[in-house]
Amino acid sequence: MKIFLIGGTGAVGRHAVDSLLGAGHELTVLARSPDVARALENRGVSTSDVSIFDRTALADAFTGMDAVVNLASAIPPMSRFMVTSAWDANTRVRTEGSAAISAAASDAGVSRLVQESVSMIYPDSGDAWVDENKPVDRFPIAEANLAAEANAARFSESGGTGIVLRFGWFYGPGATHSEQFLALARRHLCVQMGRPDTYVSSIFMPDAGAAVAAILDAPAGVYNVTDDEPLTKREYADALADAVSIGWRVRVPGAAALLFGNKSTSLTRSIRATNRKIRATTHWQPQFRSAREGWLELARLKGD
Repeated sequence: MKIFLIGGTGAVGRHAVDSLLGAGHELTVLARSPDVARALENRGVSTSDVSIFDRTALADAFTGMDAVVNLASAIPPMSRFMVTSAWDANTRVRTEGSAAISAAASDAGVSRLVQESVSMIYPDSGDAWVDENKPVDRFPIAEANLAAEANAARFSESGGTGIVLRFGWFYGPGATHSEQFLALARRHLCVQMGRPDTYVSSIFMPDAGAAVAAILDAPAGVYNVTDDEPLTKREYADALADAVSIGWRVRVPGAAALLFGNKSTSLTRSIRATNRKIRATTHWQPQFRSAREGWLELARLKGD
């Protein structure tokens, strides 16, 4: 397939490039930096510097493509995660950007659109399994993702095949916060966002990239992309500690994270998402069953 990838230079996008090239697809990637563009072109990838907010220019760039994959985001660093204004750029990318991309794909006659989203928009569900039929929750930090999903749905309504990938918490190579979490763990501080018995659905970065390649032949709809076994927050913190082989440790910020209210609710709620749908629909399956194995692999890659 001829694929135009937006967000291909980001954390998950780099792994998607590997998987898409490995599957034999002809790839064009949006790349603003000349050095990044040159590196991609050396791998046989075509590049473009079109603006994601320019519908007309996007339609020209999309002409002749079989699919457009939108992984664009502007997530703030962990140090600014609780600052409301730090999310402005991401909001614009997920609302105005995704709207222009979806409309341009329709204008250009592209048959398939894949849109990135997150599993954290489900409501707090305790220990119950959550599938794609669960209604999502509307809260401030979720609105941008819901707008992007709505744009993918409009693409389907216009006659195309719109696919939404609801990824779990990213961790692994390429995810900056993963290295920060490991650094904290080496200091006997393990991240636990919320109550210890609540669940977190995560996904190893290379597994997320592989899902992008696997979903290209799937029917329209929403798909959870998460590990096979979501862990409780206590188990997740323990997995971090085990990855760096430390002894006594403190879990931070723990239940105190709940005090941030809507600013942290996407991280503190309990979501035990199942990946059953994407596994039944495609050939995809995660390399690592849970974050226990994934954190060990990342620590190995980092020399711990």
